[in-house]
Amino acid sequence: MTQAHRPRSTLWRPVLGLLATLTIASTALATNYNTSAVEPHGNWLSLTLSLGDERHFRALEQHSYSDSILSLNYTPGVCDLPWLEVRVELEEHQAESRVANLVPGDLRVDHETIHSGMAEFVTQRGDSGFYVNFYLDEQALLVEEMRAGETLRLRLDRGEEDYWFMSFDLNGADAAIERAARLCEAAS
Repeated sequence: MTQAHRPRSTLWRPVLGLLATLTIASTALATNYNTSAVEPHGNWLSLTLSLGDERHFRALEQHSYSDSILSLNYTPGVCDLPWLEVRVELEEHQAESRVANLVPGDLRVDHETIHSGMAEFVTQRGDSGFYVNFYLDEQALLVEEMRAGETLRLRLDRGEEDYWFMSFDLNGADAAIERAARLCEAAS
C-alpha cells in the first residue's frame, strides 16, 4: 500500500476522479464497462457502469489512497444487496482469474459497530488489480453507519499476526450512496 494521497488542489479532484474512474471501471471477468453520469460528492463519486443492457451503479472513494478504491456497488433487480469492494492496483495484468485468499476481516465506522466477516481476495484475468470482496452478516447496518460517519477503517487478518489496515474518508459517502441506490431503484 502506498501512503494516503491527497491532491493539492481541489480543482483537480473531479478531473482526477473521472480519469481514475475511467481506468478502474472494470468488474467481473475484467470486463471494461462504460462509465457515465459521474457526479462528485465531497471525496466520493457516484456513477453508472454499463455494457450493452447490463447496468451497475457505484458509489466510490478513491481519495484516501493513490492505488486503492473503496466502492459500494448496486445492481438492478437486487438493489437491496449491494456489494462492498476494495480494488488495489498491482501495476501488472493478472494471468488468471482466481480466488487468491479468504481471510477474516473487520470493518468499523468511527466508534460504531465492529463488523466482522470474511474478505475474499480475487484476481481477474487481464486486470491490473486485485479485488477484496467483503461478506458481512450486517452489511446493511454498515452502509447506514458509512452514510453518517467520518472514517471507515478495515483490518484484514492474513494469518500469524500479519494484519493489513486501511482507512477511507466518508466525506460525501451519504450523497454518493443515496444517488447510486436511487439510480439502481429507478433502473429496476
